[in-house]
Amino acid sequence: MKKLIKKYRHLILYLVFGVATTLVNWMVYVPCIRLCGSDPTNLEVTICNAVAWVAAVTFAYITNKLFVFESKRRELRFLLKEAAKFFGARLFSGLFEIFLPGLLMDAGLAQTVLGVEGAVAKALTSAVVIVMNYVLSKLIVFRKK
Repeated sequence: MKKLIKKYRHLILYLVFGVATTLVNWMVYVPCIRLCGSDPTNLEVTICNAVAWVAAVTFAYITNKLFVFESKRRELRFLLKEAAKFFGARLFSGLFEIFLPGLLMDAGLAQTVLGVEGAVAKALTSAVVIVMNYVLSKLIVFRKK
């Protein structure tokens, strides 16, 4: 068992901190949206979602840097470049998060699960984005030379 944990340590930590990142997103989004009152406008929802996304991606960058990929360099110039790559990669995968469910639904994956229309497309998109974020982080952002 210890061998398996050691072998897949990065993946295990990536998943653990991925769940934590999702929690950060919600922990920022919910109070923000509640500050808007009982009937938030589309603009307010968008702003709250953006604030929550920035908080979550910042948390993800820090935890991925320190614990998952163990990037050791701490010089300001390097940190800014690394963080920019991380945020850029997340913006890129975010485009898939936004547009892929609709494309998959148009392609026939519009099944409703537990009352959620397009749940299969959304679940498949989530899986694709998780894998994409891991690969981009490993090969581009935190690549070891």
